Amino acid sequence: MLELKNVSYAVENENGAKQILKNINLALDERFVAFTGPNGGGKSTLAKVIAGIYQPTEGRIYFDGEDITDLSITERAQRGISYAFQQPVRFKGITVRDLINIAAGKPIKISEACAYLSEVGMCARDYIDREVNASLSGGELKRIEIATILARGTKLSVFDEPEAGIDLWSFGSLIKVFEKMHEKTQGSILIISHQERILNIADKIVVIADGQIQNQGKKEEILPRLLRSETCKTLTDKL
Repeated sequence: MLELKNVSYAVENENGAKQILKNINLALDERFVAFTGPNGGGKSTLAKVIAGIYQPTEGRIYFDGEDITDLSITERAQRGISYAFQQPVRFKGITVRDLINIAAGKPIKISEACAYLSEVGMCARDYIDREVNASLSGGELKRIEIATILARGTKLSVFDEPEAGIDLWSFGSLIKVFEKMHEKTQGSILIISHQERILNIADKIVVIADGQIQNQGKKEEILPRLLRSETCKTLTDKL
């Protein structure tokens, strides 16, 4: 279970401190949780605070009862938290096979590595020995990153707009990957998305705007209001 208590995050600029997140209180233990809301509202920042990429300036974060607020991203990964970037990182000199082995935390059989690639709609034979560099498209990198999260099998997997760049791969396939991931780990999957098709699989939706939680609850309660709300009309072009 993930719990955030009075979490805030601020950055310094020429005018002083700018509050990006303001007093976030949140408890998550559902199978699928979706963060949504207007662009610039703080969704990705909150996800990075959870993963340990950013450290909160106020408040505490608990994971399975342990205070992880001061833990690094590596230490949180060791506790069972994965993070998939909206724009995946490229690694010159590292092959796809290397990356999956690193994610798994141990050398795995090539057949296992290929199976993870196949699950995200990639022909393993064409990719297993490719370098994770500029020769790969954004969509290819996104799917490889999802394959590495599958290989890790962590208690909490955080995805920042996983649908971005995968236009050649159906949403149905992406959702099946998430479902299989949950079956394997029995953990939680946190997805940042504007897409109604992604929001529709969520057990819980958290609406974030202006650095604060505007609303949260079961999909059946939140999604109809979200689609009608003035606050989220900016989302409708993407839904």
